[in-house]
Amino acid sequence: METFLLSYWWAILLIVSIALYKYVLRFLFGVVIVPEDKTGLVTKKFVLFGEHKELPDGRIIATRGEAGFQAKTLAPGLYFGKWFWQYDVTMQSFTVIPEGKIGLVLAKDGAEIPTGNILGQRAECDNFQDAEKFLNNGGQRGRQTAYITAGSYRINTMLFQVSVTEMIRIKESMVGIITTLDGLPIEAGQIAGELIDGHNNFQNFDIFLKNNGNRGLQPQVILAGSYNLNPWAVQVEEIPMTEIPIGFVGVVISYIGQEGNDLTGTEFKHGSIVEKGFKGVWLEPIGPGKYPINKYIMKVELVPTTNLVLNWASARSEAHNLDKNLSTITVRSKDGFPFNLDVAQIIHVPTTEAPKVIARFGNMVNLVSQVLEPTIGNYFRNSAQDSDVIAFLSSRKERQESAKEHIKKVLDEYNVNAVDTLIGDIAPPDSLMKTLTDRKIAEEQKVTYDTQKQAQETRQGMEKETAIADMQKEIVKAQQSVEIAERTANATVKKAEGDATSVKLAVSAEAEATKMRAFAQAEATRARAQAESEAIKLNAAAQAEQISLTGTAEAGKILAVGKSTAEAYELAVNALGGENFTRYKITEELSKGHIKLIPDILIGGSNGGGNAIDGLLGLKLMEMIDPKKNKE
Repeated sequence: METFLLSYWWAILLIVSIALYKYVLRFLFGVVIVPEDKTGLVTKKFVLFGEHKELPDGRIIATRGEAGFQAKTLAPGLYFGKWFWQYDVTMQSFTVIPEGKIGLVLAKDGAEIPTGNILGQRAECDNFQDAEKFLNNGGQRGRQTAYITAGSYRINTMLFQVSVTEMIRIKESMVGIITTLDGLPIEAGQIAGELIDGHNNFQNFDIFLKNNGNRGLQPQVILAGSYNLNPWAVQVEEIPMTEIPIGFVGVVISYIGQEGNDLTGTEFKHGSIVEKGFKGVWLEPIGPGKYPINKYIMKVELVPTTNLVLNWASARSEAHNLDKNLSTITVRSKDGFPFNLDVAQIIHVPTTEAPKVIARFGNMVNLVSQVLEPTIGNYFRNSAQDSDVIAFLSSRKERQESAKEHIKKVLDEYNVNAVDTLIGDIAPPDSLMKTLTDRKIAEEQKVTYDTQKQAQETRQGMEKETAIADMQKEIVKAQQSVEIAERTANATVKKAEGDATSVKLAVSAEAEATKMRAFAQAEATRARAQAESEAIKLNAAAQAEQISLTGTAEAGKILAVGKSTAEAYELAVNALGGENFTRYKITEELSKGHIKLIPDILIGGSNGGGNAIDGLLGLKLMEMIDPKKNKE
């Protein structure tokens, strides 16, 4: 064993030297090897000679060879003269910032931050990789305005503490409201700082501070995207963009800016309207679209430019919700009855008049509550007191036109166009409505009764005319009988006259013959013949007169009987009615003819009905009772 060790002592020494080469080299030559992925952090334990043996007061990092933590680090490589009894070298991994993140830096040493500031301003130091340069170039201790982006860095962690945070991301259709945490105070009378350019959306905060940016709310906003923003310097609030729908305009009210000149003139005394960029209501409204509006420094009031319907009705409200607090109007009539009515008002705000409306009222809700609601409500209350409920209902159209004209005049003074006024449902008291309903029903019943009376009178006239028409046959027959009697009497008279003439001619012929035969006896017989002739003539005249009088009397009798019968029928019809008189005459004629009104055998069905089977059974029964009679 001893022989082996003596024979190979050199090999053992080589192996031990290889194992302990770092320590041997460090001991003999002060050699330090820094790997390629490390940084050497140097701590000097003491100073053998030189001017700077101790650190200045308040410093913890040495920049001029003082004992303590050294600002200068060792990059990957080979270094000599770093004996272990004087230097302590610590291997530190690189500082890595991942993608999508930033590194916030806190300096443990450096100059004092000026009073009023909270962040240390940028110092040239190669992204904090050169601590010595940072301290020599006036770098300030504390949280830094500068940051490091994604990548690997050789950071002296004895001086700098790095924390990783997320980048700021603003989504689509959103806007970032910026509040800075460092800078100059905001000017008195303002709520936001001045607009500063050149800082690349607050990503270069040192430029913002260099250009006298103010701490606090900023007028500038950031749009959709990703930003390297230092959260120690900038706070971001993400809000939706301001959207102006179609059919609306946006009236901008700015809370910041210089005082502008009023553009409305002396006639408009309800607020100032200024140019864009000044404090106040802007003259030019913005149209439909999306806008990156900072809601803390300006306000956008939506004003509808289409026709707007407002309902004074408890059960109805439009989508715009401006009439959500409006309800049915209760009024009291002249006769003391309270009743409700629904009203709809259509208005239109011109685009050019929208700023004046907002300057006067502040918003559309105030326009409705301060002008439209009292104007329309009071108009209809006053109008209702001038008439009773019935008159109000009956003059609805006229009152609607009057309301339209009145409200139009009122709204013209407020830069609003009144398009139309509509009266909806009118609800009178139930008690009054019952009275009106009963009255209307009574009136309709009266009309019905009058109509029925007229119908009955018409029916009576028809029955009378029907009876007269039915009697016309008898009247015609009686008239014909009278004419026949008259003609018969006239014929009798004519016959008597003819007979008399014949007798006269015969007597004359006989007389002439007698005169011819016995002219001698003419004188004797003339007297006798003349006496006989006169006697015959008188007798014929008497008989003719008797026949004439008899015919005339008979004809008068027949005519009198007919007229009396007709008058009797007319009186009977008037007394009994046409239908009852007809039934009476039918019954009378049936009784004269000895006709049976009820048959000896009555055949009927059950329950008042009848069918073929019942009829057949009845006939069979009659045949069984009296076959001969049934056959007849």
